[in-house]
Amino acid sequence: MQNLIKQIEQWAEDRNIVAGSTPRKQAEKTMEECFELLDAVTKNDRPEVVDAIGDIVVTLVIQARMQGLDFTECVESAYNVIKERKGKLIDGKFVKE
Repeated sequence: MQNLIKQIEQWAEDRNIVAGSTPRKQAEKTMEECFELLDAVTKNDRPEVVDAIGDIVVTLVIQARMQGLDFTECVESAYNVIKERKGKLIDGKFVKE
């Protein structure tokens, strides 16, 4: 995974996304990809779900790079917050206590 993250970062650097864009614009791109995921899930279109999940991860890797953050550390930080979280499913969504 680390190698793939580095490849995504290099891809973004090569296309001037990191230096030539803004974190706000990248966040907008992430939201666009999230809506594509929602559409694919609604249509039960598995290939598009796979594509959308991948695209979301790519936009988040680029966002982390733009913010001077390590993507893996961000994910680890989130996991450390949720790993002991308690809650329950309500209408198919996990709701924390």
